[in-house]
Amino acid sequence: MSRANAIAELLEERRERLLASTGRPLRIPASDDEVPLTPERRRYLFEEAVELYWNDLEWENVTQEERMEGGPLPELTFPGFLAYVRGLLLTQVRPDSLAPASPRPQVVEDLLAFLAGRLLDLQEEVREGSPSDGDRAALEYRMTDGLLDRVLMTFHGIQAEDVGILEDV
Repeated sequence: MSRANAIAELLEERRERLLASTGRPLRIPASDDEVPLTPERRRYLFEEAVELYWNDLEWENVTQEERMEGGPLPELTFPGFLAYVRGLLLTQVRPDSLAPASPRPQVVEDLLAFLAGRLLDLQEEVREGSPSDGDRAALEYRMTDGLLDRVLMTFHGIQAEDVGILEDV
């Protein structure tokens, strides 16, 4: 199976679990059709988010601040990344805002593919790595796994209370 197909399959499985958990169709977020998203701008927004992912992950690896029994929570481990994703999906702004809302769900779709690909890479690292590398990869896998679910939920407008405990999603 090609990498692109494996990523698509992983995302489809996650969406099916969310659908089964909520019992209702998944919302497709609105896009700003008035201001076209150029390929350069899309790439820039994507790269900024990926940098946030790596920064949040590295901060957690260095500080181990958010380690909890049962594993780290995505909201605490990846606050910058998740705030950025919410910003990409923002459809309304305050009346006194200097800029209008300009939702870019296409970039979030790109980020979902990035996270799914990262999970595939981490699975491989866990299987083939040395014990210390495998432990690091396993922890990063758990953190990224929870993040993928949280981004999917944000993308589709699902609240945590709608699906119960995320590990069951």
